[in-house]
Amino acid sequence: MSLETKKSDKRLVKEIIIILIIKVTILMLIKNIWFNSPTFPKNFDNQVAERIAGTPYPIKETR
Repeated sequence: MSLETKKSDKRLVKEIIIILIIKVTILMLIKNIWFNSPTFPKNFDNQVAERIAGTPYPIKETR
């Protein structure tokens, strides 16, 4: 009985590892397809200032 249990445990572990590998691969693929652009565009502060004030903002904010 214990030999049979060990075999089923090994099989279960293999299946879980395979499923996790497939899920991680799919998540990486989705990330690369839909989220490949940068989060913030270049000159983000200037674009926001121009949008709000209507003219370019000469002083750049430091962080």
